[in-house]
Amino acid sequence: MANRVENVGILAMEIYIPSQYVAQEELEKFDGVDTGKYTIGLGQSKMGFCSDREDINSICMTALHRLIENNNINLHDIGRLEVGTETIIDKSKSVKTFLMTLFAKEGATDIEGIDTTNACYGGTAALFNTINWVESSSWDGRKAIVVAGDIAVYGKGPARPTGGAGAVAMLIGPDAPLVFDCGVRASYMTHAYDFYKPDLASEFPYVDGKLSIQCYLNALDKCYNLFCDKMKKVNPDFKGLLSLDGMLFHSPYCKLVQKSLARVSFNDFLNCAEDDREKQFPGLSQFSKHQRSETYFDRDLEKAFMAYSKDLFEEKTKPSLYIARNVGNMYTASLYGGLVSYLISKSPEQLIGKKFALFSYGSGLASTMYSVNICNDMSAGSKLEKLINSLHNNVAMLDKRINVEPQAFSDSMQIRTENYHTAPYEPSGSIDILFPGTYYLVKIDDQRRRTYDRKL
Repeated sequence: MANRVENVGILAMEIYIPSQYVAQEELEKFDGVDTGKYTIGLGQSKMGFCSDREDINSICMTALHRLIENNNINLHDIGRLEVGTETIIDKSKSVKTFLMTLFAKEGATDIEGIDTTNACYGGTAALFNTINWVESSSWDGRKAIVVAGDIAVYGKGPARPTGGAGAVAMLIGPDAPLVFDCGVRASYMTHAYDFYKPDLASEFPYVDGKLSIQCYLNALDKCYNLFCDKMKKVNPDFKGLLSLDGMLFHSPYCKLVQKSLARVSFNDFLNCAEDDREKQFPGLSQFSKHQRSETYFDRDLEKAFMAYSKDLFEEKTKPSLYIARNVGNMYTASLYGGLVSYLISKSPEQLIGKKFALFSYGSGLASTMYSVNICNDMSAGSKLEKLINSLHNNVAMLDKRINVEPQAFSDSMQIRTENYHTAPYEPSGSIDILFPGTYYLVKIDDQRRRTYDRKL
């Protein structure tokens, strides 16, 4: 057995982004809603989507294969592969088993891990499981990979603009440039019917919009305050948001993230000694008696703390929203798309030694806040420099996508809906529009077995 290790975290990352998108501004016109409803009200610019040529297996294989290629990974050096997703196309067979086709070719089959599912939280759970494995007595000295991915689609109506699609693959191991803090994870788990998918014949979820927002903000309150308590045990000088260089959130849509950062400031306000509140939070003393549980939809409070936290948002959170704004909700991959966005927003010199918190939320519900430290090695050719450079190459794909008219987008969604459970089935979506290196669905046979190929 290998010796226990420290500084476990993310060694490398790869992000998959669909090759086509619909502009939210055009979608507003197409849907006949007020100008700004999606672009300002939701804070979204573009929404990536997949045709029937891609499914959860293909997008995860695309992200994984690129991670392997771009980092020259020896497949026999991987001891665990775990997937987080809520895009279920088989009630028994895991997405991980399809990913094993890449490993089996090399005879690399001694690999632990399967799929983890709970709405948008599955990727975080898979990541925690994998970090725990590397830090445990079960670890055999090899590295691990986590893949988080989803295709988020909704029926026609107000929820459809909050869709998206994407996948992230992460290489996990010791001596990482992004190191996970030990002993300060703060979780909140309970039961709620805010968002769920009980209809196995449909891709579409059941959503209680107002309850969903309430559950998200309540979970944020619970996780953030417990996270602060744990951090203060490690560092008595910890002062919440002001002690963090960044604050990243799961992003169903960008406007909710901005409101969430304001919510964190409200929690800091309540946690501040009453004698110090006016000094630290000038002009906000009228909110001193407000109870957290009664303020989820308090517009006056929300407006006041969004104004107070505007500069904090610009500095600590907005840099993490670039992909979310231009791709949409990637469910399990959303938070990690935020991590990618945050890392490419600054140079390695600006990132070294920084600490940031991440809030992961999955409806139903499961949530955790945890923190990551960036290493101090910024030398040429360092792991941190290589990681950031590779992510810049990833994100450059955003500018190479095809802009699809809303009607064509709607038609593509209709094809997915009508053929969700069809077998045998041959997809009609174009292969030509896919980025090189993208896996795609060739056919589903009469036994519902799926065949894939890769665009060269």
